[in-house]
Amino acid sequence: MPGTAPLDVLPLWALFLGLVLANLLADEGGFRVGYFRARREHKEGDATVGAIVAAELGLLAFLLAFSFNLAASRFDARRHTLVDEANAIGTTCLRAAMLPEAQGGPVRQLLRDYADMRLAPTRGAPIDEALRRSEEIHQKLWAEAVVAAEHDPRSLPTSLFIQSLNNMIDMHATRVLAVLRSRLPLPVWTILIAVSLLSFFTMGYQAGLTRASRSPAVVVLALTFGAVIWLIANLDRPGEGFLRVNQEPMIDVRRMMNTAP
Repeated sequence: MPGTAPLDVLPLWALFLGLVLANLLADEGGFRVGYFRARREHKEGDATVGAIVAAELGLLAFLLAFSFNLAASRFDARRHTLVDEANAIGTTCLRAAMLPEAQGGPVRQLLRDYADMRLAPTRGAPIDEALRRSEEIHQKLWAEAVVAAEHDPRSLPTSLFIQSLNNMIDMHATRVLAVLRSRLPLPVWTILIAVSLLSFFTMGYQAGLTRASRSPAVVVLALTFGAVIWLIANLDRPGEGFLRVNQEPMIDVRRMMNTAP
């Protein structure tokens, strides 16, 4: 599934490695600047710089928690919309059985094709093609509903079918919004990465200012922050990585369509 956000041009592994390397380079740059400043007679006190480092890391931790909460809530919304859409498709298929066979047979076949289209992107099909085909099926289904309504405008089964079909089409738009357009905004990513780089720069600056020996713990810290940001990106990207919405509800509905009379 192609990404719709600017950072999606980078694979998740490249994003992780880039963040780790960028943080380590920022730390090294800060160390060199601090080492140069330590030669001056008038320089900052260690306590002052230490307070700045603590404030930077505290702000970074807050932004990580904030971003993780946003990404997790969007991931949960995608999961709920999938269940709601699967239920809407299943209800529409069951109510189609109450239509006259002239409309009911073609409608049930169109619904089977529609369920296949909703599963196609998870199997490697282009998302744009699946969306285009889904909208074509919407038009065909609505045309069949119009014919059924014209045949018997006062029929309760026809009214129930039209109601469920309308709900199914609405759920299509809701799920497209949740999957493709409800992503972490670019300003959030920009500020998160910028604060991460500045935090490592100030840590390196403090080490250079005090001329302390370099600690391997900086590498561990860079890996840790990189892993957390990578996890946030994984939650924010539908269809990529190992955190994916389980498609079992839609698969169950498609299986039900095969066994329904």
